[in-house]
Amino acid sequence: MNPHSAPPTSLISLATSLLHHRQLIIQMIRRDVLGRYKGSIMGLLWSFLNPIFMLVVYTFVFSVVFKARWGMDDNESKSQFAIVLFVGMIVHGLFAEVLNRAPALILSNVNYVKKVIFPLEILPVITMGASLFHSLISLTVLMIAFIVFNHFLCWTAIFIPLVFLPLVIFTLGCSWILASLGVFLRDVGQTIGIITTIMLFLSPVFFPISSLPEAYQPLIMANPITFIIEQSREVLIWGHSPNWTGLGIYTVTATLVAWCGYAWFQKTRKGFADVL
Repeated sequence: MNPHSAPPTSLISLATSLLHHRQLIIQMIRRDVLGRYKGSIMGLLWSFLNPIFMLVVYTFVFSVVFKARWGMDDNESKSQFAIVLFVGMIVHGLFAEVLNRAPALILSNVNYVKKVIFPLEILPVITMGASLFHSLISLTVLMIAFIVFNHFLCWTAIFIPLVFLPLVIFTLGCSWILASLGVFLRDVGQTIGIITTIMLFLSPVFFPISSLPEAYQPLIMANPITFIIEQSREVLIWGHSPNWTGLGIYTVTATLVAWCGYAWFQKTRKGFADVL
């Protein structure tokens, strides 16, 4: 890349960059995943244990302490509530992990900024890849638990990659924006953690949308992870096909957000070295 030329901002240039650097991306995702558990005795086993521990805690608090119920039927068990809850936790976990790490991506990789040949635009993709790995493990735990408690698995579970795809695209777009803003505005790193926590409780993770008064339902629906949580439950738990029209609209919107985020990142990347 010529350091004096304007960085490309088109979706074609993005796809070309990701394809050209695919081996580097895979290697850095592997390093990110393994580095998280480096030095621990159980290693990658923690990626299975962490979601299970959090699931048990949340289930106890909401179904035992607060007596929360999903309203599926009068005989709803704690295991049913736990499975429904877990789906929401997985979706929010993927979204929140990528965004929470985004503001520090450039700050924690200053040595890459000084290298003209390093493709900085792949850093959010690497974070997304590592987060998807952990989400895949959590989904595996979820499906195993579903089979154990219900003795079957809905065939519509095969649609879950298509349900997650628009969220992945949307989150990447937000991540490029936050990675850039994090260089110039250090408060972004503190603020985004608060925002993702608020989004956890303003989404149908712990309660169904129907349990809210109608006046507040649009607020929950405006949350970008709400639709994905609902569709994930449709295909994984209720055995229904996803809302293809809704997914199509979400994907188009997410692609526009990703394009804007990537373009913003490319336009501002020349200033990274000056600030750092």
